[in-house]
Amino acid sequence: MASSNQGNEGRKGTSNRGFASMDPQRQREIASEGGRAAHEKGTAHEFTSEEAREAGRKGGQARSQANRARSGNSGNSR
Repeated sequence: MASSNQGNEGRKGTSNRGFASMDPQRQREIASEGGRAAHEKGTAHEFTSEEAREAGRKGGQARSQANRARSGNSGNSR
């Protein structure tokens, strides 16, 4: 009986297909090409300082919540 991961003996549940399986350096190269193409085409989003500030604030809140959840601490006491 053939498995869905033919050709990947010894690597249970892995695949050699797709972006995530690529070398990190190759992923950066591809992403960089996409960014340059979007800027040349004029479709790239460029953050205003206000948008960047809001994104940073949201990221900080999400990170804090994740850290509190991981430690089991509600964050109410020090």
